[in-house]
Amino acid sequence: MTGRWSYPRSRINILLLENIHPAAVARLKDAGYAVDTVKGALSEGELVRRIKGVHILGIRSKTQVTPRVLDAADRLLAIGAFCIGTNQIDLSAAAERGVAVFNAPYSNTRSVVELAIGAMIALTRDMTDKSAAMHRGEWNKSATGSREVRGKTLGIVGYGAIGSQLSVLAEALGMRVIFHDLTERLVMGNARRYLSLNALLAEADVVTLHVDGRSANANLFGAAQFAAMKPGAVLLNLSRGHIVEIDAMVEALRSGRLGGAAVDVFPEEPATNSDPFDSPLRGLKNVILTPHIGGSTEEAQEAIGEFTAERLLSYLNRGDTTFCVNLPNVQLPEVEDGHRILHIHRNQPGVLAELNQALAGAGLNVLGQYLKTDERVGYVIVDVDRDYDPDSLGTLRSVAGTLRFRMLH
Repeated sequence: MTGRWSYPRSRINILLLENIHPAAVARLKDAGYAVDTVKGALSEGELVRRIKGVHILGIRSKTQVTPRVLDAADRLLAIGAFCIGTNQIDLSAAAERGVAVFNAPYSNTRSVVELAIGAMIALTRDMTDKSAAMHRGEWNKSATGSREVRGKTLGIVGYGAIGSQLSVLAEALGMRVIFHDLTERLVMGNARRYLSLNALLAEADVVTLHVDGRSANANLFGAAQFAAMKPGAVLLNLSRGHIVEIDAMVEALRSGRLGGAAVDVFPEEPATNSDPFDSPLRGLKNVILTPHIGGSTEEAQEAIGEFTAERLLSYLNRGDTTFCVNLPNVQLPEVEDGHRILHIHRNQPGVLAELNQALAGAGLNVLGQYLKTDERVGYVIVDVDRDYDPDSLGTLRSVAGTLRFRMLH
């Protein structure tokens, strides 16, 4: 099998950071690739030193892939984000260097939704404070401040994969669901879209945030939003740490405007489990703090590992960019009786014509050709029907605007 490939799989170096699930490691190794693993995240300087000679990089949420890292990456073909978010990766810089980025946008959806449901019930029943009192030997059997979620209004900010699935489960619990999203979404069940965030905040007994990590969402929720909330409502942030102003949340909790909060993500988080955690939210009444575990279930991590590993293998083995977040998405079949050429280039006039001239000049008969572009990048895949002269490929590499050229097999 390995004889078909232009570059031996055992010489493709894959570096996986941040305790990526063993299922991913096993899948990549079983496919014949060399895999090296690192337990925790790496700093920018450490990654700059480690990235040389690496063809595939796998990370989770803590490792930052900056232009400096990408400049140091002399062989990098793709990055696998074994998580939902990709804001830790400079996607534009990666695209400009012909480096594909893949993530797992749906694999931990259920885990995050279940954590939200559990936190919502715990907050409305005042379970955390009652549990803490029991551990201190105090028996406080009182219904004061303890409420059912049935009949209450859940306000979802961000109605994507997580928000919409949470909507379904919340309705099954007997809740009324309203949501706010800037994008038109398929509405699930009896949920109702609110165009105004403030209108949602005025009605919701529970507000839960499920927006992405783009910079425009920084400090999305601050003093004005807390002031607009229904008095005594609770807030869940299982999304991104930088979207909520922590000082404003602390003030809303201390004043009683906010009846409780569950926070799983923070503006600054420890790099490893051995590093200390500090936050002004510590010790506040009816506040659940969890260490970024929204997707940290065994089921979710295994699913993320398998999904992202498969996306990386499809790109390595076929050039398939389905679910790629920074290059045009092209779904490709296996090539059986020919050779496959992959060409990533800047989206500029004349590239395809020059590439076809180079193919003709090399005497290569085209069996199939696939092309897709976005506003920045074009991706051409060419299948040819016979052995090729390696020396002739130099003209393909020199086509104007070329970002990445690869002979797959």
